[in-house]
Amino acid sequence: MHQTVLYIIIGLLVFDYLFEQFLDYLNSTKRSPVLPKELVGIYDEDKYKKSQDYDRINYHFSIFTSSFNLILILVFLYYSGFAIVDEFTRLNSSNSIIIALIFFAIILIASDIIQIPFSLYETFWIEEKFGFNKTTIKTFVLDKIKGWFIGAIIGGIILSIIIWFYIKIGSNFWIYAWGIISLFMVFMTMFYTSLIVPLFNKLKTLEEGDLKNEIISFCTKAEFKLENVFVMDGSKRSTKGNAYFSGLGKRKKIVLFDTLIEKLSKEEIIAVLAHEIGHYKKKHTLTTILISIIQTGLTLYILSFFVGNPILSKVLGSDNPSFHLGLITFGFLYSPISMILGLFMNIISRKNEYAADQYATENYNGQYLQNALKKLSVDSLSNLTPHPLYVFFNYSHPTLLQRTKFIEKIIAK
Repeated sequence: MHQTVLYIIIGLLVFDYLFEQFLDYLNSTKRSPVLPKELVGIYDEDKYKKSQDYDRINYHFSIFTSSFNLILILVFLYYSGFAIVDEFTRLNSSNSIIIALIFFAIILIASDIIQIPFSLYETFWIEEKFGFNKTTIKTFVLDKIKGWFIGAIIGGIILSIIIWFYIKIGSNFWIYAWGIISLFMVFMTMFYTSLIVPLFNKLKTLEEGDLKNEIISFCTKAEFKLENVFVMDGSKRSTKGNAYFSGLGKRKKIVLFDTLIEKLSKEEIIAVLAHEIGHYKKKHTLTTILISIIQTGLTLYILSFFVGNPILSKVLGSDNPSFHLGLITFGFLYSPISMILGLFMNIISRKNEYAADQYATENYNGQYLQNALKKLSVDSLSNLTPHPLYVFFNYSHPTLLQRTKFIEKIIAK
């Protein structure tokens, strides 16, 4: 029986890889050496050629990394790598929670170390070649160390609690685990910008001046209570501009990258701000959290039927049934459902982006929002003509052309 499950896992891994390659290939067919007529006025010839080169290099890099990762996991499965790591952890402890923590620490850190050469190449060659990279080796190393530390603290605590509930309660552990994870999700939504972001970037309040005055004036008009707008030193790592909204209620925050402020006019920045406020007004943050909580509950409920089955551990080559091995096997088997749920979330996200664009257009100025979106897309050398099927499966935002046409229709009303 465990051999059948193993073959199913291998089949899922190969299918996922081939499907990803198929979508990437379709997307590459939309690449053209001639500037498409719909991009005239957005890209000039030189910038368009540069964007095509950027897209082509990333496509080839993606093929290599995806192929490498597939081969790595298949070799690991063939040689019972998970079982070997599990046996090693059992030499150091007999406590189920400690064993699981050591097991995942080894797997995750080893995996991350293996990926470091790819990250270095992407950051210091691809991004550097096209003028995006501002990351130093020191920042790169510190980011890795901080990421491991935060993952160990947060992941370790949550995993320990979940396994403790599993040991004490059995198959109904999922109810308590769901509650803990849901509370954590809400907590991170509220405090991520205050607690996690400062560990990696500097946040400062927007300095006094015309921009801040205009922002305060718009927020007052929009009946949006905001104590302050924060500026993040995104230029520490990249030249690409961005902005985001986080938090709920009194903890809500809007963060503008310093690169965004440098690249856009005052009016365009406020249009982007209006878009972010639109997400809040339309309760997108709240609904996204609720949907995520429901999905988490569904996942844990399904997990409760499988995780205690010794076959799941046997699939990975171990005769010692355990929660952590069962969790790994379940993760492989759950991938099709995960893909469907991800697709569902992307559809909702794209719908929300249209709604936020509509809010910004109706309550501020759609032309400035269009200009901002065009500038940011061109500056980041975005592929503005992706294949529709690739967009459907992978994009959390509509394409630039879709958004500009949508905004134009609203302006014309």
